[in-house]
Amino acid sequence: MVPRGWGEHRPGVDVQQGTEAVVGVAIATLWRSPDAVRPVDAPALGTPADVGAWVAGLDEDQQVGDCVLSQLLLGERVLVTERRSDGWAHVVAVEQPSARLDPRGYPGWLPVAQLAPAGRATTTARVVVDATVTALHAAPNGQVALPGVVLGTRLAPAGPPVDGWHPVHVPGYAEPLWLPAAHVAPAPATPPTAEEVLAVATRLVHVGYLWGGLSAYGIDCSGLVHLVWRRLGGTLPRDADDQAAAAHRVELGAERPGDLYSFARPGRRIHHIGIVSAAPRGRDERRMLHACYRHRRVLEERLPAERTATLVGAHRIGAPRL
Repeated sequence: MVPRGWGEHRPGVDVQQGTEAVVGVAIATLWRSPDAVRPVDAPALGTPADVGAWVAGLDEDQQVGDCVLSQLLLGERVLVTERRSDGWAHVVAVEQPSARLDPRGYPGWLPVAQLAPAGRATTTARVVVDATVTALHAAPNGQVALPGVVLGTRLAPAGPPVDGWHPVHVPGYAEPLWLPAAHVAPAPATPPTAEEVLAVATRLVHVGYLWGGLSAYGIDCSGLVHLVWRRLGGTLPRDADDQAAAAHRVELGAERPGDLYSFARPGRRIHHIGIVSAAPRGRDERRMLHACYRHRRVLEERLPAERTATLVGAHRIGAPRL
């Protein structure tokens, strides 16, 4: 059934090479190349994309395969740098800085059908989804039009709440869609406190590890850091080494909750990052909340000895308020 409000728009049809577009599905996965896509990835390629079913169908090895680069959330802006006749588009995700890969943003491939032309949904003041996962409805308490919308998704309000439901403009929909007012919050305009950083991150504890993941369906270490700050109004780079480079270095021992720990092997660039969850108690008693490849989930823990051996720095995003 075609959701009410879809109108005559056909996904991807009006998206042109060399122009800016926006993500028109709840979560669009950014791929290394179209050839890297596996049969198991089919649910993530649809319109709408069923990322929950996709992740549920992956085995442990597939969850950490390097074919996935990142994920983009509904309404996120991209620059379309190539549009192929086979239905794929190369894009630069301008809201995910990546100085090492492209100064314009994070590059990769996705199905052009998962994009919509940039319009009013990207040009007005924003609210941000505060629920871990929610759905957009065709009317207050009405039919679900777009499931699987996740924490940190930025949307344009379409008016005041009505009977506990909030209307929002959504790319590809002619009429506003609705979500519970309790699932949305004003986009923050001030730097977050350490308490706010940890409160958002703690809500993602136990989420499974997914290489390139950026949602409550699955997430990686730098994705967790990026998503937490996105929910709190910030824009951080996507990858761990770029995140550390964008922050202020803090002397080890002076870090505080809400800062970042970074990790690297000798002679290599930073490969892991996490959020400081408690003030250090001596040289070997540090705690961190992070998406852990080894445990394949988000957890808060005391740094084990093998992790401490690769700890190379502490970093502060801006000047967090206390």
